[in-house]
Amino acid sequence: MSKTLVMKFGGTSVGSVDALKSAIQIIRDAKKDWDRVVVVTSAMSGVTNLLLDSAASASHGKVDSLPQAAATLREKHFNVAEALIQNSVKLNQVIAEIDDLIFSLVDLCKAIAVLGEASPRAMDTVASLGERMSVRLLAAVVDSAGIPAQAIESTEFVVTNAHFQNAHPDFKVTTEKTRGKLNPLMDKGIIPITTGFIGATPEGAITTLGRGGSDYSAAIIGAVLPADDVWIWTDVDGVMTTDPRIVREAQTLPEISYNEIAELAYYGAKVLHPKTIRPVLDAGIGLRICNTFNPSHPGTRLIPSVKSNGKVDGKVIKAVTAIRKQRLITIEGRGMLGVPGVAARAFGAVASTGTSVPLITQASSEQSICFAVPAELAHTVLSSLEKAFASEIADEDIDRVWSTEDISIITVVGAGMRHTPGVSGRVFSKLGNDGVNVLAIAQGSSEVSISLVVDSADTENAVKALHELIIN
Repeated sequence: MSKTLVMKFGGTSVGSVDALKSAIQIIRDAKKDWDRVVVVTSAMSGVTNLLLDSAASASHGKVDSLPQAAATLREKHFNVAEALIQNSVKLNQVIAEIDDLIFSLVDLCKAIAVLGEASPRAMDTVASLGERMSVRLLAAVVDSAGIPAQAIESTEFVVTNAHFQNAHPDFKVTTEKTRGKLNPLMDKGIIPITTGFIGATPEGAITTLGRGGSDYSAAIIGAVLPADDVWIWTDVDGVMTTDPRIVREAQTLPEISYNEIAELAYYGAKVLHPKTIRPVLDAGIGLRICNTFNPSHPGTRLIPSVKSNGKVDGKVIKAVTAIRKQRLITIEGRGMLGVPGVAARAFGAVASTGTSVPLITQASSEQSICFAVPAELAHTVLSSLEKAFASEIADEDIDRVWSTEDISIITVVGAGMRHTPGVSGRVFSKLGNDGVNVLAIAQGSSEVSISLVVDSADTENAVKALHELIIN
């Protein structure tokens, strides 16, 4: 029975000549062990930001930085092409194709400047260009290395709704189209190299799956083919116990459960796009996170669930993450006591601003509701709440709606916490002993994580303190 592997390479994994040499070797090795391989690629590192910045400037009527942006894109892609593609016909073809995409960026930005605004649909078209350049480059480079490969844009088979900038795939149509497009190539021994992050509506308009959506693309393709395994190639040795930039002693977790990684992905660990987990879990497919720059490292393997007591290597707490630049918003007033629907109206007002709430806590006295929102949206959310509760504020049933300065949400993750008494006690004692003041606490009923809010100045101290509970 032939086995299928889907591999996704992140931006840094395709971001330079050396990175691409590693990627070629990884693809070559995979082809020896797997009959069928699909490769999903991100844009080269830094490219998507450059594209979006160009479009944002254009929406304010500024196009003077466009020639520089175009020059940077040419240099980035052409240098790699010239270093790794020997055949001059193939090299010229790739350069011409990428050049066309760069011209279309310039045209799009000029159109945005004339209109004075960039619609979500226009932003998706601009954002897709990085992946569309990268896929042509990677396919040509892999093919030049003697590994038969062909570029194919995922717009041809990932069909989504028209929710631009955060589109949702139609799995039924996507399944048919993906099999129809990719299986014939793999049957011939060719590796399809496709774009992450993008899809298209049934009418063919380009959509994106949200920032970081290339992981999600790999999971979608893996689930619908179906593949046996999905490997995400990044620039770290898998899922770490915490951010190694904060704690030098951070270690790689050899395995982690789907529940745990879902909490980590949601609470700021930049290892995996939060939506990646669902398709692979539903399809019962293996998922592995590995390091392009250290390919012999086993990385982290995702497992469906942790053993009965939830502990791996006897560790109850497995990882600590931090989301910075959040603010706590509090609605308080004695008049809220026993009044039904206050929370529903509050979160309705928040939802109307398009803001996602990562943490909520409410006192049982019902005299206050407190929740976190991203700092840059706090002002918008406060305005919406003040409008929604204008009459209650006038009648003094609600005393005030206010926001803190910047805070961070620290999350401690480990499925073993569910079966181990006293974990919360250890967490809070440790923070107290290290002089970290906790402003708010939330624990989900899944008991896989505890989240707590600290002042932004205490972020690093809190992470370091809690990480000691993992190591010791």
